[in-house]
Amino acid sequence: DLQGAPFVGPAGEVLDRALVEAGIAREQVYVTNAVKHFKFVRTPKRRIHQTPGSSEIEACRPWLAAELAVLSPRVLVCLGATASKALLGSSFRLMKERGRFLDSALAPKVLATFHPSAVLRAEDAAGKSRVYDALVADLTLAAGALRELAAR
Repeated sequence: DLQGAPFVGPAGEVLDRALVEAGIAREQVYVTNAVKHFKFVRTPKRRIHQTPGSSEIEACRPWLAAELAVLSPRVLVCLGATASKALLGSSFRLMKERGRFLDSALAPKVLATFHPSAVLRAEDAAGKSRVYDALVADLTLAAGALRELAAR
């Protein structure tokens, strides 16, 4: 956020690695924050991001809608619960719906998966591996869908 670009810190490094493993070039995707505003708690060493509330999600919706209108994505991947709820509605449940394509007017193929920071927040190495592997599997599914749509 301080650099003015999405996913440039440690979570961005996780995303970059996962995209490579899924066969997706970062230069070929549009990456944005579904919620342009964030709140945080400052600690002596860093800022801890807080989950946006419904008012922040709603306030940022026009910018996200404008981005989607310009892009007309063929495959849309929501990274994390906040992005998923911002795009798919407040009743969306990531753990119930992740890893499969969802019906949506937003794009022909819409998929929700873990936010790369979930890998960083996992409690142990096994948890980090499990979340990362799921992220890569979901991105691989998205890459396959994009290839399928491009072949039509």
